[in-house]
Amino acid sequence: MTINIKNFTAKFKTKLNPKAGLIALSTDQTIEQDFNNICKNLPLDIFINRIHNQNPLTKENLLKMQDDLESVANKILPEEKVNAIAYGCTSGTIAIGEEKVKEKILLAKPGCYVTTPVTSAIKAFKKMNIKKIALFTPYPNAINKTILDYFTKKNIEVSSFASLNLNLDSEFANVDPNYILEISSKLETKNADALFISCTALPVLDIIDKLEQRIKKPVLSSNQTLIWDTIRSIGYKSPIDGYGKLFKN
Repeated sequence: MTINIKNFTAKFKTKLNPKAGLIALSTDQTIEQDFNNICKNLPLDIFINRIHNQNPLTKENLLKMQDDLESVANKILPEEKVNAIAYGCTSGTIAIGEEKVKEKILLAKPGCYVTTPVTSAIKAFKKMNIKKIALFTPYPNAINKTILDYFTKKNIEVSSFASLNLNLDSEFANVDPNYILEISSKLETKNADALFISCTALPVLDIIDKLEQRIKKPVLSSNQTLIWDTIRSIGYKSPIDGYGKLFKN
């Protein structure tokens, strides 16, 4: 039996959305959902790849990621242009260094916009005129010191500091968001311009609005600032409700 195959000429989209890549840690159970929740209805396509990371959370283990950054970035739509790439690790960026992270990613994706949680946090602080923060993390104290040193070098004063002192990245995503809301509400924020909650794996995004209402101050987080910086970099300037005052800027 002979079948005649009828060929059609393909009609392609006349307008394509900007493309953004996300490099998420292999153990992070939160950041991908946070990006999807905010970006699903935006004119932006998100493409995700994972980078291997080791537990426990130490500076030495964080540094091991730098050798894989180029290859992981290169596997996000290989040989295609992306508009932005977000590296999803706060403590990892500080351990490796912002410029080194950017350098490695640009080797794979030259010309794209590169952001990280700390890069985006500093931009958000400047946008909202925040010079003094209360700081909350899930990290062990050795990593907490690197976070404090980073913000100090960036001329951001830390007025108070609290931590869960956890060692495993896999544990961070399983912290109860309602518990984070309760303890964060009780932190000393009187002398701070804002509260910053560090860590891309910590489930914070959905409680930011409630927390701002309780402490009467802006609340920023690693994923929130990273997403904000990513979507602003591709030109999306409209306000987004439900995720804190930052998305009104």
